[in-house]
Amino acid sequence: MNKKDIANIRKEFKLDNYKLNIREIFNVYVKSESGEIYHYESQPFQMLEQEIQELFLANFKKVLTGQLDSKLFELKFKRDVENSTQAILYEGLHSDTTDDWTQYMLQIVMKMFTHTIYDFDTVVTFIRGDYRKPTKKRGLESEEGGDDEVYSSQFVLCSLNKIDQPKRTLLFDYIEKEFKPNHTVDPILNIASPLSGFLFPAFSDNSADVNHILYSAGKANQPDFGFIDEVLNCEEFITAAEEKDCFELILKNVIGDEVDTRVISNVYQELDKMLQDKEEEEEEKEETEAPMIDHRDIERILTVSGVEDVSTAKVEHAFKAVVDDENHEFKASSLVPKNIKIETKIANVTISPKDLKYIKYITFEGKRCLLLEVDEDVVVEGFRLESETL
Repeated sequence: MNKKDIANIRKEFKLDNYKLNIREIFNVYVKSESGEIYHYESQPFQMLEQEIQELFLANFKKVLTGQLDSKLFELKFKRDVENSTQAILYEGLHSDTTDDWTQYMLQIVMKMFTHTIYDFDTVVTFIRGDYRKPTKKRGLESEEGGDDEVYSSQFVLCSLNKIDQPKRTLLFDYIEKEFKPNHTVDPILNIASPLSGFLFPAFSDNSADVNHILYSAGKANQPDFGFIDEVLNCEEFITAAEEKDCFELILKNVIGDEVDTRVISNVYQELDKMLQDKEEEEEEKEETEAPMIDHRDIERILTVSGVEDVSTAKVEHAFKAVVDDENHEFKASSLVPKNIKIETKIANVTISPKDLKYIKYITFEGKRCLLLEVDEDVVVEGFRLESETL
């Protein structure tokens, strides 16, 4: 799935939407420490009160929110796995009865809490529904396309959420006109911050891919590899942060530890330009594969960015030293940072990669300084600073 595929399905999580019809919801309450199932219940989603539906819909959208390869990961199922989650989800998804579906989902819950026990109670929520997408836009004067032709597929979405214990608070009694302690003891389902979740199957354009699953981590760049391996039974992968770290190590191997800010700025500008060019190529081919960058691309980027003595052998050697494979390909989107942070004891500077060329690291009167080139007046606490010529 690419970001467009995810955005398309996420935006359909709203009330009374025939494009995304949630047929039933299954909640499983699991006790802390023991990991035992305390209670579970299944019911048609439309039977819930509207306010509860809205709360759950917001939770499901949170599961599908985040950057690809940072918080959301499309994973490939392992083959030849006994009691595989892929098979359980597939059979559960196509079950004829609610009882059969819930039994398959309970198998998933048992796998989830076999290896991981939380120190707080949790609720695992499953929904089963249908996702419909028009195959093409309806023409203004045409009676074909649009809602007449739709791509339709069933899906299962899972959300794992923490149970919070109620805090001691004061409330104001409007009748008695006095403050009173709140004696509520019912635990609270924290659906604003899912611990993790997944969507099965993965979707790409107008097709469902049962060999892949979309996994959602609780925090960016912190996927639960134990959950991915033992519960989802998926293959290993590396995060966008790890990809970026490897890329930076390759650059250091080729360039060295010290570099001019203009060179780094040029590198990120060329990367961004290459990413846009590759995305345009994919759109023209009507393909959805993520643009990839190999050692030949990096060699060209470094050459045009002003790095001296760049050669194919040097770049290939750097690849082999860092990732042990000179033919490794990086996802281009993982390599371009939104911002670059420069941290010092005096101040921290956050700047766009393309603006790095406006910063110089100099020595002035024996002191190391950051020189920041600006086009406008600098205002501090309402005062315009006087300009000084050195």
